[in-house]
Amino acid sequence: MPIQFGPEVNRAGSDSIKWKRYANQDILPMWVADMDFHVAPEIVQAINERSDHGVLGYGSDNPELMNLIVDHCQKHYQWTIKPEWIVLTPGVVKGLNIARAIAAKKGKPAGITALPVYPHLKQHAPIIEFENQTFLANGFDQSWSLNLKEMAQNITEKTGVMLLCNPHNPIGKVYSKQELTELAQLCIKHDLIICSDDIHCDLILNGKPHVPIASLSEDVAQRSITLMAPSKTFNIAGLDTAFAVIPNPKMRKQYSEYMYGLVGHVNIIGSQAAIAAYKYGESWRLELIEYLQKNNQLIQERIDSIKGISMRPVEATYLAWLNVEELKLDNPQKYFEEFGVGMSAGAEFGDNRYVRLNFGCQRSLLKEALNRIEKAVQERVLNLGK
Repeated sequence: MPIQFGPEVNRAGSDSIKWKRYANQDILPMWVADMDFHVAPEIVQAINERSDHGVLGYGSDNPELMNLIVDHCQKHYQWTIKPEWIVLTPGVVKGLNIARAIAAKKGKPAGITALPVYPHLKQHAPIIEFENQTFLANGFDQSWSLNLKEMAQNITEKTGVMLLCNPHNPIGKVYSKQELTELAQLCIKHDLIICSDDIHCDLILNGKPHVPIASLSEDVAQRSITLMAPSKTFNIAGLDTAFAVIPNPKMRKQYSEYMYGLVGHVNIIGSQAAIAAYKYGESWRLELIEYLQKNNQLIQERIDSIKGISMRPVEATYLAWLNVEELKLDNPQKYFEEFGVGMSAGAEFGDNRYVRLNFGCQRSLLKEALNRIEKAVQERVLNLGK
């Protein structure tokens, strides 16, 4: 196993938001989507070479990065895009808010998304939310599916943007071409902008193809803003480097103008890291996928063996969505903290019956977390039975 995935990484005192939350406490940090792995050595080298130049002023859009993104989209998603469609942006979350601003400019300030979902898709702007039954347990494989009928009922004259998460965080779902086609038809019918957060698209664990919704047709492309980044894939989230693919020139101009006024531009260190990631990081990514697949298998087997907790298969991401409804907890996240596991609260995503576990970590840490989770569940089940 490559060294970056094998040894324990001591992140204490490294300004890590993930590890700082539980500093000096016996609580394992398994919450925010931030992996505990060393990045590919080529990325570190690229950062060092750029800093060795000695001048760290304002950067500009790098043609090499644009061309690498074009090649990446073609190779991995069979999606043909043009360099001029790309707008580098300092983070996917900022891109989501810019998409909302564009919709508001059209006089349709509300957005719609499917719960449970990454909190930033349902925060920081007027949102029409609908209940978690928007996703249904479906078929023998216990996959998730969109309730498009319910979604349509929640679209009003004020709804201007569909906020899609593909792959879907926190449930780890990879949308099929058919599912995306049906969703796109709904957006066309109601004249919605589609803003798709595809940040986890290079972390698919079950071999399904990633389909950018904008790749379906010209009509869909012209209403789409697709947000991608090397950040989650290559563990460089702290460098705030992402990009939006916007085929529609008018929408792209609006996006660029809002971005300049609201959030600024990508930094030069982040650009160099992204270039190195897309240029040299593929073998590292494939090794990461293999490691995450084994972590995922371990979690599924352990959770399936514990009475009182369950999970559906994770298709993508390094995030497990654990159902603890049977435990009848008012605050599941706080309860598991008492047993030394710091997970994300399901309520943040729209469903308090769950907690989210980050398994982008060394296997030894994951095994200890699962042991603590098992102890917490068994004790709660025992108390409920009294």
